[in-house]
Amino acid sequence: HVQLVESGGGSVQPGGSLRLSCTISGNTISSNCMAWFRQAPGKEREGVAATNFGRGRANYAGSVKGRFTISQDKNTMYLEMNSLKVEDTAMYYCAARRHGNLTTGQVLDRLMYNFWGQGTQVTVS
Repeated sequence: HVQLVESGGGSVQPGGSLRLSCTISGNTISSNCMAWFRQAPGKEREGVAATNFGRGRANYAGSVKGRFTISQDKNTMYLEMNSLKVEDTAMYYCAARRHGNLTTGQVLDRLMYNFWGQGTQVTVS
């Protein structure tokens, strides 16, 4: 059983920064595909940033490119968020795929991921 636990959310003013963390524990997953998603009230969950750590690739949604950075250190994945905007306000979730790799077109698709954290709230106002 894989567990993902997010932390680091909070409230910041526009232009501020936050760093989210996602700690992974439990059974080893064979896939290196992990991602951050977010969901604002009344909206669908959308992919923000994804990475295949084994291949050193990262993909970002257009709305966050240049402002957010995904990274990993051992069993923790991070999302560094800079120049935050009001529209970045949402619940942020980390996700992991059980096995297999994903194409560039799939990495931000929530249906491609098997394991999810409980979420951490980010409010920009």
